[in-house]
Amino acid sequence: MIRNLSSRRNFLKGTALATTGLMLAVQVPKTAGASRAKESAGAFAPNAFVRIDDRGITLIMPHTEFGQGIHTSSAMLVAEELDVDLDQIRVEPAPPDIDRFMDPILYDQATGGSTSTRTDWMRLREAGAVARLMLVTTAAARWKVDASACRTEKGIIHHDPSGRSVSYGDIAAEAAELPLPVEIPLKPAAQFKIIGSPVRRLDTPAKVDGSALYGIDVLVPGMKVATLASAPVKGGRIASLDRAAAKAVEGVIDIVQAGDFAVAVIAEHMWAAIKGIEALAIRWDSGANGRVSVETIVEAMEHASNGAAVVVRKEKDAQAAIEAAPIKLSAVYQSPFLSHSALEPLSCILHIRDDKADVWVGTQAPVRAQKAVADVTGLAIENVTLHNQLMGGAFGRRLEVDFIEIAALLVKDIRYPVKMVWTREEDMTHDYCRPYYYDRVAVGLDSEGKLLGRTHRVTGSSIFARWAPAGFINGVDPDAVDCAERTPYDEDVVHVDFARNEPDGVNTSWWRGVGPTHNLFVIESFIDEMAQATGKAPLDFRRGLLTRNPRALAVLELAAAKAGWSTPLPLGQGRGISLQFAFGTYLAHIVAVEVTARGDIRLLRSVIAVDCGSTVNPDTVRAQMEGGAIFGLSAALHNEITLTDGAVDQSNFDSYRMLRIDEAPKIEVHQIRNNEPPGGIGETATASAAGALANAIFSATGKRIRTLPLAKALT
Repeated sequence: MIRNLSSRRNFLKGTALATTGLMLAVQVPKTAGASRAKESAGAFAPNAFVRIDDRGITLIMPHTEFGQGIHTSSAMLVAEELDVDLDQIRVEPAPPDIDRFMDPILYDQATGGSTSTRTDWMRLREAGAVARLMLVTTAAARWKVDASACRTEKGIIHHDPSGRSVSYGDIAAEAAELPLPVEIPLKPAAQFKIIGSPVRRLDTPAKVDGSALYGIDVLVPGMKVATLASAPVKGGRIASLDRAAAKAVEGVIDIVQAGDFAVAVIAEHMWAAIKGIEALAIRWDSGANGRVSVETIVEAMEHASNGAAVVVRKEKDAQAAIEAAPIKLSAVYQSPFLSHSALEPLSCILHIRDDKADVWVGTQAPVRAQKAVADVTGLAIENVTLHNQLMGGAFGRRLEVDFIEIAALLVKDIRYPVKMVWTREEDMTHDYCRPYYYDRVAVGLDSEGKLLGRTHRVTGSSIFARWAPAGFINGVDPDAVDCAERTPYDEDVVHVDFARNEPDGVNTSWWRGVGPTHNLFVIESFIDEMAQATGKAPLDFRRGLLTRNPRALAVLELAAAKAGWSTPLPLGQGRGISLQFAFGTYLAHIVAVEVTARGDIRLLRSVIAVDCGSTVNPDTVRAQMEGGAIFGLSAALHNEITLTDGAVDQSNFDSYRMLRIDEAPKIEVHQIRNNEPPGGIGETATASAAGALANAIFSATGKRIRTLPLAKALT
């Protein structure tokens, strides 16, 4: 495959010569116009992904690692095109630099939305391929032979006829003098040696032996430890506190405030900081949100759902088609606020001086994190150094930088390094939740099960409007309607709209799968309702609606075959299906459950068939399916964030349950391999879980549950 970079928006530009090596770059401009302006002005800042020097080969990693395995998958892309072994690649986190390291799908230097492999698939392969081409060209010129007579293997260039060879590192500085080639030969899939093969993750040894450093593990010389308390009600303030009592606690050094909404105790160690917070005996004034509850929020959403909405998709007159249909169905579905509850609570180390600052933190959005500290301290952004760390989970929570901003507000006048650690309770009760959604759906069907018309109104918060206003176009939040706007099924008469309603007293944000997690619960549950109304089995009904989508039908058939769909189950057991096209990936999920006489739900089996196009590391795909399924099943079965008098009720894993080991089902993952462009995998299984589980419970009990969490409806 030949890539002509002169005609592509994602193009390679320039080389930068260091004293000892070769720096190669891939630039993804924010807009074509912006890139042309920069290029014509001669001020193009290249994004160097591959560095080859006397220390070896380094991948400057544009995406952050929080358990999803992207460091390994992206290194595989570079290693493949460079013709080196995976263990020859060192991974170095990229510094904050949106011009060089922007994710072209997210239009930000951020990791989320299951975009990492989709964005890196071409640009990192190109980075490796151009490096290899320049190195071979340099060696051939040195030996005065044709480059086509040279071959590469494990970082060595060989000229077999003469027996000569040279390592990449030995020739890197010389190669840096060459102009960047315009046409880059990429390997065809048939020649892949690394891509598509199961490999062990690069970070596994350090995580097994304990040498891997997460943000909460970092130690800085002279560092003190702090923990904080923030107003339990959004908009609340400190009414009183006892500083003298806190300072009397042995080990307490200082007490600092951020306005009147947060206070922290700095101490020699965490226990002293916690005891200091307790001794403060803070009394809070709840403010305007002191009477907010989930009930008041849902009431407001119900009202909004009956009001004005912005049209997202309109194909013909769906309402008229439904009214004229022989079979009509309508329903309201509700999906609750959800917490991220990552294993590693929030933490941040700040060392602020008069002229600069250092930040040690795990973040999915390094530029935003750097800017947050610069804004609080008044320092120039280039004087804030971010040291991004491994994260013990994130699930979208660390796309927000509120916790970094709060830490900076608390310690901006402190001149020694301070590690600010959130307790589990503080973390959970001040989370930025997955939005609550209120969905109204209706369909019209003929007696054969043909879909004559569909309407879907999504009511909920807009994350885009706050986090990425440029993506909130004409009043539509694209994430909130993702998988509701378009489904894998045959449909020609559709009306989908969005009613924005921001809840009082709750911050909302990205959560693993966000919009699709709720829309697929609604759509796939409602598909089963349609099947029942037409007297068809759920699998057969879906087959009838997939005449135009062979990839969706293929994952459905594979999942059904592997799950033994046609095999009868004992009384009290049931199977449920969920089918989707989300994050560029096709997936079918079949869950088998048993529901006891007293309403206990036992998860028996989870069978996932996935087609994510070109697969980089099939082991990563399997791991993400397994972890995502557990995360999604936990949420669907047990999880919700509720409020009483404006404050979050759940504060730890006793009140916000995860599946226990003995509750987890057997999970089977079956992959369809092809050469289609890669899709995302990090959120797909999570998004599929609720619909499959709700349908399985209906199959076992005959009870249709339209409000999550599911276990709550059976108790």
